Amino acid sequence: MRVILQNIAELVQVEDRVRPWVAGREMSELKTIKNAFLYIREELIEDFGPMQDLTRLNFETDDLVMEIDCAGKLVFPCYCDSHTHLVFPKTREQEFVDRIRGLSYEEISKNGGGILNSAHHLQEMSEDELYTRALERIEDIIATGTGAVEIKSGYGLTPESELKMLRVIDRLKKVCPIMIKSTFLGAHAVPAEYKNNRQEYINILIHEMLPLIATEELADYIDVFCDKGFFTPEETEQILMAGIKYGLRAKVHANELDYSGGIQAGVKYNALSVDHLEHICDEEINSLLSGETMPTILPGAAFFLKMRPAPARKLIDAGLPVALASDFNPGSSPTGNMNLMLSLACLQNGMLPEEAINAATINSAYAMGISESYGSIARGKVANVFITKNLDNYQQVPYFFGTNPVESIILNGQLITDLAL
Repeated sequence: MRVILQNIAELVQVEDRVRPWVAGREMSELKTIKNAFLYIREELIEDFGPMQDLTRLNFETDDLVMEIDCAGKLVFPCYCDSHTHLVFPKTREQEFVDRIRGLSYEEISKNGGGILNSAHHLQEMSEDELYTRALERIEDIIATGTGAVEIKSGYGLTPESELKMLRVIDRLKKVCPIMIKSTFLGAHAVPAEYKNNRQEYINILIHEMLPLIATEELADYIDVFCDKGFFTPEETEQILMAGIKYGLRAKVHANELDYSGGIQAGVKYNALSVDHLEHICDEEINSLLSGETMPTILPGAAFFLKMRPAPARKLIDAGLPVALASDFNPGSSPTGNMNLMLSLACLQNGMLPEEAINAATINSAYAMGISESYGSIARGKVANVFITKNLDNYQQVPYFFGTNPVESIILNGQLITDLAL
């Protein structure tokens, strides 16, 4: 099957040379082609360019070609959402109300809410029901332009329930048209029964959970919530080191609630990304500059919890790359709409539209470990793109906050006509 998108008003995020990420001043540069075409062959991007160059393409008479007229519309590479928790049992709107009444995130957690609340419900829910609910959320994020997603465990907190979550993610990988990466986050919180013996839980995580996960090949990465009230830098390093021995590259939740040491631990163990970063200082920026770990901001969580936004401007001005993800989860960011994340990144984090788009495509693809094949319009990359409704320019995507600009989605070179997966 061959697909030709013609008369594209603007083809966004094009690359003649594939880059792993963009950083610093380059994040404000976004290459586009106006009045363009995009040629897709099977599941890959074969060619693109100005419309006048379309005549150079030759097709055999028996080729099956679908032509799509994109006059007045923009074409983007699909978003790569590099941080979600979208496999969860139930929503937590009562905590939303509690915060309106004045309770803090930490107070809610101490009262049995937060992660431990989700863990309790997940342990009681069947794998099939978890799968069905997660599949609906996958359909929702595809409809708003996401073509690759990372999904974490971490609401199980027992060997049986963590494996249950990871098996659900594995089932999603097998049936969904988008790229999915799975992350083992058994170190999301310390269960209440181990409150006075944290090391015992860490030992279970390292010596019981990890061997089972590795045997079934259920995770691509390992993550730790290194922050105030959760896991210390020393505990984080212990867990990351154990994961690395099983072939799982590190990712770290860091500095959401305080200066935690999680950034330094992530860089030390060559983490693919460190995520949240609402609190960050010059020492931590210098640590990031010394390595290849992607700083990732999650503006949905800061917005929903009414926390200080991550200083994306400071990171970019220091010459760093920044990735953008939704943190889709029931407690602190109950949305996977990456278009909204672009708006929040501009409004809260001081990012230009070009920087936000780079952060949600090329850089977030790197934060998922898939930048060679996803995250931009480049020859040989997987043809995951979306076509917008009629728009004047790409700045209007974050400008029209809270709306969905996506009209059509192409995943793996196939036009998606029915989102009932």
